[in-house]
Amino acid sequence: MNESGRRPQLVIDHPVRRGLGRPRKRPGRVLADTYSSRGNRAYLRRRGIKAVIPIKKDQRANRLKHGRRGGGPPGFDAQWYKERNTAERCVNKLRGYRAVALRTDKRERIYQGTIDVASIRIWLRDPVA
Repeated sequence: MNESGRRPQLVIDHPVRRGLGRPRKRPGRVLADTYSSRGNRAYLRRRGIKAVIPIKKDQRANRLKHGRRGGGPPGFDAQWYKERNTAERCVNKLRGYRAVALRTDKRERIYQGTIDVASIRIWLRDPVA
């Protein structure tokens, strides 16, 4: 729960599947933008999930202003944060397709097919080595 008493709305509530077997409900780490709050970080810490979120400049300045009482900086792995950039660019390319961006399909499997077709078109137009 965050300061307002509500649970943070994060993507981690959706199942994560790696290979065969039952999907997990808890990923190893969450990659996010700087729109984080202490409540989100605390929620991830309680669930044992690593947060790869850069700290905002004003939060860093406030922490440094308090000196030793401000605590240490939260952990940040720049290499994992680069992976977030790759995923973000992929989502932006997919949203270039109107049917994906507007989500005109009712059923999930039909929408998944729309995403698959858009992904194939992107891959055929711009193959990555």
